[in-house]
Amino acid sequence: MDNDDAVLVTRDGRGVATLTMNRPANFNALSEEMLAALQRALDRLAADQSLRAVVLAGAGKAFCPGHNLKEMIAKPSLPYYQQLFAQCSRVMLSILKLPVPVIARVHGIATAAGCQLVAQCDLAVASTEARFAVSGINYGLFCSTPSVPLLRNVPPKQAMEMLVTGDFISAQQAVERGLVNHAVAPGQLDAEIERLVAAILSKPRAALAMGKELFYRQRELGIEAAYQLASQTMAINMMDECALEGFTAFAEKRQPAWKP
Repeated sequence: MDNDDAVLVTRDGRGVATLTMNRPANFNALSEEMLAALQRALDRLAADQSLRAVVLAGAGKAFCPGHNLKEMIAKPSLPYYQQLFAQCSRVMLSILKLPVPVIARVHGIATAAGCQLVAQCDLAVASTEARFAVSGINYGLFCSTPSVPLLRNVPPKQAMEMLVTGDFISAQQAVERGLVNHAVAPGQLDAEIERLVAAILSKPRAALAMGKELFYRQRELGIEAAYQLASQTMAINMMDECALEGFTAFAEKRQPAWKP
């Protein structure tokens, strides 16, 4: 376990890291301390060649309610707010740039920038008791930065409804709208995450890393440029030893033996 009280980092022997936001007294709000701790943890993981998957969780009764509003209103200056939201955006982009899948483990509430965290993760599994909202508008603040990954997960009109009303949606609605992969009974949350982790671990890391990078880059391109980038990525992937082993195993009618 890494020694950082705000975010606990645990690793198992398979290359799976769990980041647990550890400020249950304020429902794991994204304070300056929390954002800095998340960034340190993500930076360390990015340099770990043995890493295979990451689970992002919250301690206590909730996943994350977004920014710490008391902290925000105590420092009413434009430079401070610009720095704070830039710091948060850096955390989100660090999740995107990790070369392994990141899974959000959601229970309780995930609101505002907490909902942004869920949307930014590659996969998300929620307890059926979880609730989601981008609720800044209820306090006069449109959730502009949360809207970035939200719109890349949820159809535009449904995303806009969440943004302009601030209303909560259920875990099942989050699944139906594409914000979450699966909603399961609270007692099944870890088992469902383990199912996804096991599937990830059964695949070669190199192919997943290339695929994740391509997935997000091509989404921002026009279709011709996306096809060009995807074709180049597949050609490079085919030259990698993981593809050679996979196709050889297929021809020999055996399971592939991926290298760690």
